[in-house]
Amino acid sequence: MQETTAVADVATTTAATATQTTDWWGLLLYCLIIFAIIYFFMVRPNKKRMAEYQKMLDSLQVGNRVLAAGIYGTIKKVNDKTIEMEIADGVVIEVNKGAIANVEQ
Repeated sequence: MQETTAVADVATTTAATATQTTDWWGLLLYCLIIFAIIYFFMVRPNKKRMAEYQKMLDSLQVGNRVLAAGIYGTIKKVNDKTIEMEIADGVVIEVNKGAIANVEQ
């Protein structure tokens, strides 16, 4: 009788251990799937958008019409981190390149 109880206890312990191991693998798989979804739908498109924005900033030329901080103007000079843009006849302001939202050709 005691042998039957001992065998049942071993079988129960083995089944519980197998279930716990399976639960960890399922949790790990679930976390990996969530990470992949976040990466492909949020991180990757944002990197692409930032690369396009940087390409736009690198291609700035004198004479381009730009929108910077809500102000339209024409580029008169391009520096490393700033541009000088004319917003009216004889009115030239210096603007950080990061403030440029759009370039009109």
